[in-house]
Amino acid sequence: MNKLEKAIEHMQNQQFEEATKLFTEAIEENPKEPVGYINFGNLLVHLSEFERAERFYNKAIDLDEQSATAYYGLGNVYYEQENYTKAQNQFLQAVEKGLDEADVYFMLGMTFVHQEYIKLALPYLLRAAELAPDDVDVQFQYGLCLAQNGQIEAAEETMKTVLQLEENHSDAYYNLGVAALHKEDAAMALEYFNKALECNEEHMLAAHGKAQIEQALNGE
Repeated sequence: MNKLEKAIEHMQNQQFEEATKLFTEAIEENPKEPVGYINFGNLLVHLSEFERAERFYNKAIDLDEQSATAYYGLGNVYYEQENYTKAQNQFLQAVEKGLDEADVYFMLGMTFVHQEYIKLALPYLLRAAELAPDDVDVQFQYGLCLAQNGQIEAAEETMKTVLQLEENHSDAYYNLGVAALHKEDAAMALEYFNKALECNEEHMLAAHGKAQIEQALNGE
């Protein structure tokens, strides 16, 4: 195991001082190698040291402008600071440079969601969902985006997939309840809202939806 691999292992184990020391040594030994700068940048993002992380990713790009993961890292720097337009541009660069992984498509989709470009988000979240069929967060956000684009039946199927992956996902039950209301099936909506509240008794939206249905059913 080389120094970079050891540093990554330390980072995964939350041993940040040890990781910092080894990343620094790896960069000093191979100053023309972009991978060291990218991995150190990843650590700095994790530590919320965004300005330093940006410098490390830019250094990696200076060394190799085809380094897709450096653009992806830079996208994360901007995303974490809620600068979604700049993040989007970097994630697009990462894809153009050949990065074809669920994470980059998911993050790209989410930059559009945060900017309320829901239609533009959908193809990227679809691609992420295809590449990461077992990722709960990816599947849930894809389902949510489908619903926001008016594709209710597809959204229902995706929310049911989420529940197969995580049976106590209260937000998936809540969104199935909303879909049932959209189909004017109050009884089914009530059942889903109750399930959402069983999973999370503090789910305010489900509680509100349940109260509204019960009032309507009681003729109030």
